[in-house]
Amino acid sequence: MLTIFPEWFTGPATTSLLGRARDSGDLDLRVHDLRRFAHDRHRSVDDAPYGGGAGMVMRADVWIEAAEAVWNDGDVDGAYRAGGQRPRTVLLTPRGRPLTQALARELADEPRLTLLCGRYEGIDERVHELVATDEVSIGDYVVFGGEVAAAVVIEAVARLLPGVVGNAASPCDESFSTGLLEYPQYTRPAEVRGHTVPEVLTSGDHAAVDAWRRERAEALTRRRRPDLLAYRQESDGEPGPGPS
Repeated sequence: MLTIFPEWFTGPATTSLLGRARDSGDLDLRVHDLRRFAHDRHRSVDDAPYGGGAGMVMRADVWIEAAEAVWNDGDVDGAYRAGGQRPRTVLLTPRGRPLTQALARELADEPRLTLLCGRYEGIDERVHELVATDEVSIGDYVVFGGEVAAAVVIEAVARLLPGVVGNAASPCDESFSTGLLEYPQYTRPAEVRGHTVPEVLTSGDHAAVDAWRRERAEALTRRRRPDLLAYRQESDGEPGPGPS
């Protein structure tokens, strides 16, 4: 990650499964301070926008120097030579491709990723052109900066890596992995304030349990996210249903 707030990642990157994955070597996660590549005495990474307007814009020259240094850090797999092919580099931006489970799987197949965390009013367009290979958005809303978006990408991608999640089957059953929301889950006690566990889940009939879970996942998706069903059917070559 490239950011002007490297300390922001101290908690998310060292806690729970991410922390264990780093300790075990299943995940190599490094945070780089963008200001280290600014050469004026104030370590400035932004300036006023050409043409006027509110806010400040992050400078392209600082981002380019920082990205090239990170790409060549340790010369991992001969990742980059000046003018050569850029490693997969993701700029977190509202105008980017929406983050989905399919995109997370795609990114998880990469040997390495560089995540760019912007701030202020925006980033010089030349960073989009000369540094980023991908632009990704985590949703149709605005946050203070790219760090929180990068943390979402890191979790979504890291949990798909071998060894990070204890039960390898777990990520396969969760929401969006099959194009459906996940089915309802229950555990002890069997009754809570008059609400009981569906009998099929305690029947011991695994085929019936699987059928119930599938039916409930489809019903829940149809009620809460009909757009997912439409996309799923269109991907299979069938016309998708409208919202219900």
